[in-house]
Amino acid sequence: MTRTEPAGLPLGDDFHLYDTTLRDGAQREGISYSVADKLAVARLLDELGVGFIEGGWPGALPKDTEFFARAADGELILKHAALVAFGSTRKAGAKAAEDAQVRALLDSRAPVVTLVAKSDRRHIERALRVDVDEACAMVADTVSFLVGEGRRVFLDAEHFFDGYAFDPDTALRVLEAGFTAGADVVVLCDTNGGQLPLGIAETVREVAARTGFRLGIHCQDDTSCAVANSIAAVQAGATHVQCTANGYGERAGNADLFAVTGNLVAKLGMDVLPTGGAAELTRVSHALAEIANIAPDTHQAYVGSSAFAHKAGLHASAIKVDPLLYNHIDPSSVGNDMRVLVTEMAGRASLELKGRELGVDLAGRPEAVTSVVAKVKELEAEGWSFEAADASLELLLRKEVDGLAEPPFTLESYRVVLDHRGDGEVISEATVKVHVAGERVIATAEGNGPVHALDAALRKALSPALSWLDSVELSDYKVRILPSHPGTDAVTRVLLKSSDGDQEWTTVGVHGSIVEASWLALCDALVHKSMRG
Repeated sequence: MTRTEPAGLPLGDDFHLYDTTLRDGAQREGISYSVADKLAVARLLDELGVGFIEGGWPGALPKDTEFFARAADGELILKHAALVAFGSTRKAGAKAAEDAQVRALLDSRAPVVTLVAKSDRRHIERALRVDVDEACAMVADTVSFLVGEGRRVFLDAEHFFDGYAFDPDTALRVLEAGFTAGADVVVLCDTNGGQLPLGIAETVREVAARTGFRLGIHCQDDTSCAVANSIAAVQAGATHVQCTANGYGERAGNADLFAVTGNLVAKLGMDVLPTGGAAELTRVSHALAEIANIAPDTHQAYVGSSAFAHKAGLHASAIKVDPLLYNHIDPSSVGNDMRVLVTEMAGRASLELKGRELGVDLAGRPEAVTSVVAKVKELEAEGWSFEAADASLELLLRKEVDGLAEPPFTLESYRVVLDHRGDGEVISEATVKVHVAGERVIATAEGNGPVHALDAALRKALSPALSWLDSVELSDYKVRILPSHPGTDAVTRVLLKSSDGDQEWTTVGVHGSIVEASWLALCDALVHKSMRG
């Protein structure tokens, strides 16, 4: 069950990092890539340094056909990766050279082709409705034809682990048909995602020992083990691993490219990315999430914003001595940052570290630290939360430590009224009275809600005096009803994210009135911008 390497077709690098975001990842519910999106995704993956980018199924999907055409015509210049076209073997009883779908793979002009073939006898007989001999012939004919046309071929053995458990001889015959016909790699697919790491490792070792073939791994995440299964397969001898960005894919998803790569680089010491590539993991992960229009997973391993965030005071005490005491790697090695969260669980060390992060020096200020810790715990008992509101926390710290400079305005009063008109339209009107630049200013504005009207009135009052105000936008607004006061008497917490085009900052407000809670967060946002400039 061995073959000779075909002339002019190198078997490849020592290890393949293979991404299938644009094909398997695009099957996630809620994702719909345009052709422009697909080109942008491919460029980002190439910047990261993956070895192979599976672009889709030309001939089966019009968008994929267009993507390969535009890529081949010069719209996609890859520096690190090879572009891969995905497709199936020839139809039963046909010739590969005459099969329209196989021809579409050639017409894509992709230098690499990945073929999918069923390796579970139950699927061969019940789904394909052919015998094992014909299934193997379909594989061998298609691989041989594509190799003869100058393409490098990988074979995805679909449902391999289930098929191997049911009938190992049939599963191995399919692998042999592809490998001896010229496939560089035969990829063992956990298509149903039901495997566990020890079982994966045992099967990969056994198949490697029985065949001597170059093996790859493709894992779905139905047991939440896709990353662990992929790493186990690599440790057992697989030298080709297929992943998707952020684990995108149908059902529960696929093995997450960023977690798999982080583990290969940081834990196994494998140079699977070009120099500097690992430090791009976080940036690329978040950029790909934006293209998919899916909020980044804050708790995602290695690249999530909370991956190196510490809340407990005990952790912070150790981190103050040495950050690696509670971080499994240096966050900067994967382009991430360590964060210290200040909550009611925080101690003095947490606050000192957070102050350092925010540019407030608390060293040698034990009285100030004690005061702020007490204030934070008192406010959090009332429903405030500073975990996600660094700007409000910074204002609190500076007020206690240095004393804030005069705020850009002071409030005299505000009023908000709701006008429910006869035609059913609801309009909010707000009036604010503020003192700014030594003058008393009154402004009124309408909005589609009380907070919108209040924001509009405040801006109207302040704009003549604050030249930077037009650059500030509210980019996110979150409201949470706190459980300590059920019913209509509940306490409301508002988180407000603001942006000026260069930076973002988040502020918090808490009150029994949603309008007042919003006002507090809004004022903090403007004071923070004024302070930072």
